Amino acid sequence: MFSQLKKKITRRRVARPDRKESRVLPVHGRPVPLSVRHTERATRITLRIEPGGRGLKMTVPYDLPERDLAAFLKRHHGWLETRLFDYPDDNRLMPGGSVMIRGVVHRIVHTGKLRGLTETLIVDGEPVIKVSGLEEHLGRRIADHLKKIARSELAQLVERHTATIGKPHKDLTLKDTRSRWGSCSAAGNLNFSWRIAMAPPEVIDYLAAHEVAHLKEMNHGPRFWALCQSLCPGMDSARAWLKKHGSSLHAVDFG
Repeated sequence: MFSQLKKKITRRRVARPDRKESRVLPVHGRPVPLSVRHTERATRITLRIEPGGRGLKMTVPYDLPERDLAAFLKRHHGWLETRLFDYPDDNRLMPGGSVMIRGVVHRIVHTGKLRGLTETLIVDGEPVIKVSGLEEHLGRRIADHLKKIARSELAQLVERHTATIGKPHKDLTLKDTRSRWGSCSAAGNLNFSWRIAMAPPEVIDYLAAHEVAHLKEMNHGPRFWALCQSLCPGMDSARAWLKKHGSSLHAVDFG
């Protein structure tokens, strides 16, 4: 007697790629950008406010009905109004306005000249930043100035801290990140948000020390924090400042 062998075929389910969409949600009469990511990895709805209140990010299960998504937003509308109340509708930099540089508030002076360096100086006892060029380019020119400050200061601080721990780094990159102030890759590349140039020097020092410490400790365990503390004794106050004021730095709109 011949026995018939049955071949069992197991079909592997292929996960669907995430689906993203952009919406606008009115909050306090203000149009707030809303990014919705539909993913099979999500088991519940999550909603978070981007740093600076400049937008919202929502993650939902892939096949969530639209009525459930709308109901969730309706239930949390009051929470959003409360959280976004302190963020101004318009954060663009304007002549006569102000911007913080290395922890000091500077009044913005637009020279009206097409050419000229962006520079900071004291006028009648008041810190000011003078900006030339077209007015519509004012924000970009201030951002460029902050990037120069960030690169110069971070490069010096990183060199000092890497020499202390005896671990060299590779590239140093500046980005406009929203989820974190800095990062350290396994290859030893350091990335920083150039917006940190608006923070006080001790906070800039802490950020440099934090990422350099990751060159030796790629975690946030006790040994990492002990090393970070040794590199930056003022770590606790710097962390507290960044926690309190960091969102307002992200909120500045450089155009």
